[in-house]
Amino acid sequence: MPSSTAGTIAAECLAVRVRVLSRAVTSLYDEALRPYGLKVTQMNLLVALSMLGGGRPSRLCDLLHMERSTFSRTIERMQRNGWVATQPDVDARTYLVSVTLAGMALLERAKPAWDAAQAQTLALLGDEGARALLEAGNGLMGARAGEAAGSP
Repeated sequence: MPSSTAGTIAAECLAVRVRVLSRAVTSLYDEALRPYGLKVTQMNLLVALSMLGGGRPSRLCDLLHMERSTFSRTIERMQRNGWVATQPDVDARTYLVSVTLAGMALLERAKPAWDAAQAQTLALLGDEGARALLEAGNGLMGARAGEAAGSP
């Protein structure tokens, strides 16, 4: 018989629900993007780099709430595919990452697949759920953008 503590946590834990939702939504996008050899994490990095005009790994990790090791592995694969390029930064301890022309072209080609995954996700969440998720995510990303402002 579960304890009342376990029952409360099972009934109310936001973390487990966010993780389940994350896996379900990631699966929808990854499946749609598979024909392009692209995962949603890679597409997110291409979009962020495009919007920022490139940047340091630390800034991108902060903005996207990514672990540095995950970022490094993902960027290495993307660089092997020719979607991003790296160059030394003024500070020799780090580097800058930017989207290549091939990466930009991939974004354009994959947009219809992203549209399809976006529509599936909107259907899954419903209008109210999608709005709440966008507001929460925008708040987190906006806070990080403010913290990282001024750094490439």
